[in-house]
Amino acid sequence: MPKVTKKGKVKTDELPSTLQRSDKKAQETYAKTLDSAEDQYGDGERAHRTAYSALKHTHEKVGDHWEEKDHKGPSDEQAKGGRSTNKKTAGGVDESATKEHLYDVAKKLDIPKRSSMSKKELVDAIQKANNKETRKARD
Repeated sequence: MPKVTKKGKVKTDELPSTLQRSDKKAQETYAKTLDSAEDQYGDGERAHRTAYSALKHTHEKVGDHWEEKDHKGPSDEQAKGGRSTNKKTAGGVDESATKEHLYDVAKKLDIPKRSSMSKKELVDAIQKANNKETRKARD
């Protein structure tokens, strides 16, 4: 089912809740990629994976929404390798970001003890906080 009208406007009420709370560019990236993927693969899991993959190249999940990244590219090792790769995903957290950027995201999410965390610990803590914020926003 198309997520973009014939005039090119995104049908926000049909997007996942985290995207409904995100900026217009994130919504357009997901919706247009999903429509294109559905034309190619049909309305199924593969089309949605393709749309999220495109979104993760330009945006990262911060709390209960998506924000534009400073640089484009895959967010984690799983995204780099594609479907057949069997690596852990960071759930929208940009693992390739600098430790300073991850610290800033952790600060925005009010994660305690962030100053003493390693880069991997920051990624894990941000992912956990994102999941918590998303659950809270859905309730």
